[in-house]
Amino acid sequence: MEPLPQKSGETERALPVLPSAPKADPSTPPAPAAAAPTSPTPLDFGHAMHQSPPDLPPAQRALEATIVEVLRTVFDPEIPVNIYELGLIYQIDIDPQNHVKVKMTLTAPGCPVAGSLPGDVQRKIESIPQVAEVDVELVWEPPWDKSRMSEAAMMDLGLF
Repeated sequence: MEPLPQKSGETERALPVLPSAPKADPSTPPAPAAAAPTSPTPLDFGHAMHQSPPDLPPAQRALEATIVEVLRTVFDPEIPVNIYELGLIYQIDIDPQNHVKVKMTLTAPGCPVAGSLPGDVQRKIESIPQVAEVDVELVWEPPWDKSRMSEAAMMDLGLF
């Protein structure tokens, strides 16, 4: 390969030599792989209001994670953040027959979506095959405030 022509006045520079890794010895067995980190569940990044019960059986815990994923697809049309990250979901209860009860609130009692958002939440959760029945209750106590939002929501809205 021919060297590149240099412009007048340029000096030739040597490229740095990077250290090389030692060659693997085929006679030694490979080191055991480190345990893969467990991926976070949807509930790991939730907000302060919704807390998963510690004694929830595995099947209901999996269903709860699916419900949270579905709730993350529901948005208040006035705010570009999903209702779960906004902290509008106060409680998700699942009984052994997979009857789901959700307590939720809105950002304000006069919110224009007060008549439609709870129904949207109910329809989204009903679309999950494992769910037998859904009851969505709109509550106003405790009142919503921005402290109920997740860190992700606060960052999305520029509140950090």
